[in-house]
Amino acid sequence: MRTKWMLRKSILGAVIGIALISTSLLAAPANTLSTANTPVVLSDQQLADKVASAVRRYPYFDVFDWVTGSTKDGVVTLEGAVHQPFHKTDYGRLVAAIPGVKKVVNNLEVLPLSTFDDQLRRAAARAIYGDPSFVSLAMQANPPIHIIVEGGRIRLEGVVLNKMQRQVAEMNVRSRTMAFEVVNDLKTEA
Repeated sequence: MRTKWMLRKSILGAVIGIALISTSLLAAPANTLSTANTPVVLSDQQLADKVASAVRRYPYFDVFDWVTGSTKDGVVTLEGAVHQPFHKTDYGRLVAAIPGVKKVVNNLEVLPLSTFDDQLRRAAARAIYGDPSFVSLAMQANPPIHIIVEGGRIRLEGVVLNKMQRQVAEMNVRSRTMAFEVVNDLKTEA
């Protein structure tokens, strides 16, 4: 069984956990490691929780990176996109250091460095987090709406409270940026 995860934040600011999507309803096989003569048993779900927590605590994790992944039998596969080349390496090292991780498959895409894309990132962040209805989201340590920009195209990722917030975020980005395309992949808590 492969366990998929993505970072989720509550609209009120508290971490509500990891969205875990299992391909089966059966219990995941356990990964066992021995530390100080005491075996520790980690399921794929427990390992996914540890990985997601480590990614959230990465000091350079921001709204311009989107990191998801999956775990299966101690193998962690990282997916998503990062806007700085060193982030990909750092995420791989960070995850590899977690007890119970046997192997890391780092499929993170490094977005091309571009002044135009950087301007779009800032404009999209202002369009979303400058809106009064998103002020509570902007004040969170890790705001839940992530802005992925590649080649003048913007993709919104993350979790919002409801369909209205999802639509307002997209509308703000479309009307206040000069993006060639806006793709709204935001999920709702409901």
